[in-house]
Amino acid sequence: MTNKKLQHFYIAQEQSIYLLNHKDATKLKKWVELCQQQLKKLGFEAVTLLGKGAYGFVFSGVKLISNSTVKKAEYIAEEAQCLATNQQMVFKFSRINLPQHVQDRLAEEAEIQNQLNHPQIPKIIEYQKIKRQSILQMTRAPGIDLEQLSLQVGPLAPELVMSIALQLADILLYLRQATNHRQLKPIVHGDIKPSNLVYDENTGKVQLIDWGSSVPAQLDCHQQSTSTNVMELMSSDLQHSNARLGDVYFIGPEQLNGGLSSPRFDEQGLAATLYALASGQSCRYGVKVITVNALGLPKLLADILTGMLSDDEKVRSQAGDYFFNNLNYLKKIVLADKPTPQAITAHIPVWIKSQNEPIDTVVYGSRKSFLREQAGYDSLSGVDDAQLDKYYKNYLMGMGDNEKAFIAALSRLGNFPVVGGIAIRWAKEGVYIDSSLTLFDESLKTSFTSAVNNIIYLAQGIFRIGVFKSCLFNARDTLHVERRSEQQPFIADSSQRITFEVSDVPEVDDVTRLHSYFEDGKDPDEYLHLPDELMAVLAELNLIHHTGCIIFEILPKHLKIHSYLMLLNHDKKAAFTACLAKILTLLPTIDGIGISGFMKLPYKDTRFFEHINALPDKFYPKNPKL
Repeated sequence: MTNKKLQHFYIAQEQSIYLLNHKDATKLKKWVELCQQQLKKLGFEAVTLLGKGAYGFVFSGVKLISNSTVKKAEYIAEEAQCLATNQQMVFKFSRINLPQHVQDRLAEEAEIQNQLNHPQIPKIIEYQKIKRQSILQMTRAPGIDLEQLSLQVGPLAPELVMSIALQLADILLYLRQATNHRQLKPIVHGDIKPSNLVYDENTGKVQLIDWGSSVPAQLDCHQQSTSTNVMELMSSDLQHSNARLGDVYFIGPEQLNGGLSSPRFDEQGLAATLYALASGQSCRYGVKVITVNALGLPKLLADILTGMLSDDEKVRSQAGDYFFNNLNYLKKIVLADKPTPQAITAHIPVWIKSQNEPIDTVVYGSRKSFLREQAGYDSLSGVDDAQLDKYYKNYLMGMGDNEKAFIAALSRLGNFPVVGGIAIRWAKEGVYIDSSLTLFDESLKTSFTSAVNNIIYLAQGIFRIGVFKSCLFNARDTLHVERRSEQQPFIADSSQRITFEVSDVPEVDDVTRLHSYFEDGKDPDEYLHLPDELMAVLAELNLIHHTGCIIFEILPKHLKIHSYLMLLNHDKKAAFTACLAKILTLLPTIDGIGISGFMKLPYKDTRFFEHINALPDKFYPKNPKL
């Protein structure tokens, strides 16, 4: 049970390398270096780690093609488009610690993607297996993935959302045309989401990448079997889905609940993606509060997406059919020549500071249990899938859609260089919010402000009584203490320090407005009992005017102290330093496994927001050129 609980700690993000223990961090670094060295030996330059997911790692590299290899390049030009002088490549490595049947998915991915011939789908160059390591090589889609673009600019302009919608429609029409494919069945991508769409700002084109969840469809759009003859129909297994899970933040109900694979899956991915990009979110679940009609989209597109994201399966299918049957009308919608940026006003304060050092933000959220509608796992508990385990089983299960969207919105803050905290208290009359958020990149202010506003809107749409607190800290400042066995105490190295900043300007204490570590009592979701001596030091620390958080995370052989602390009372610098040093000397007294966290805001500066059912409608102007 302890292991399951510990997985609740991080908000649905891959752990930063700065949160891993020394052994695991070293192992990961060495493995990445080994991959890079091997690719360089094969003649690739500028080799970099592009990203990592539940199933593997992705690297990029450039192959320099000399004149002497042009003939060879011409030989594979049709398959790989390798005539460019500097050909950008992508290499996908499977995680070798996964079961073999999961690693074998990379071969299946290569087989399906290799059949596809569309200008907006990367070309497979080679699949190979070196010992236990599977590697897939393909052309690189130029540009930036749409999740990253969304994080840079916030909600995308309606004109760009419309362009992406029409391009995705063209790709999906190609995929669902059975005669385009070797098996004479539609192909289901199965994982359409912003991070799997790469946008080239020079051409305005998007490419659909990451075919790891792709399968031949078992059913067509009319729910008829795609089997092409009687014998195949008799032998095919229509009791079990061949579908991969995809990202649970974006896939539709049928795919999430294990339905037979169908092009409808990708319709749902398309709708969820367009909604997320237009609203500046990282999931589909907020649609009841931050409605499609509130996003400033053309009314025809908004109506279609509203239908496609409906709770009613029949309405979803009808809206999907309407979308594809009326693409000509969508193409004729009058749009502005240049994207129209949306004005975004901050609903709670956001402070901007210059960044001196890199920040790996981690979002820690406590008191999540009251957001769950049920404590037990539902029907998905038996599904063995890395994506499900990463996002859903241990994290969002049992929550309603608004609550899932709220948690995902908080998670999104972890993509920004930000520290601080936010405390949200739900009451009958509305929502009370205290916060202290400092962003360390002014160019991201619009996007970050939009992300914070979305948290507020979603909080307004949750009708409960309770408290939620979230701390944001820099993982690079996390202190690690390790021991060889659970029988030994944790002992900090003499060189280790809990770091803190000192505010630019000293602030005078106003006792009536000070925020306390202990205001809301013991957190029901935290189950590490700290010894009385350590609690006494924290109480002493609490009396010194400062802001930030300190979180103790105890694993069997690994103790982490996560913190972000800023001293506001400059006169107490010596006392503050002494308290933090005393905490480290008391680490051997800690007994048990688990998490205990404390957050302190600089002042009580509570903002009140009334409950809402949904945001008001706002559509794109009928004639934007007036």
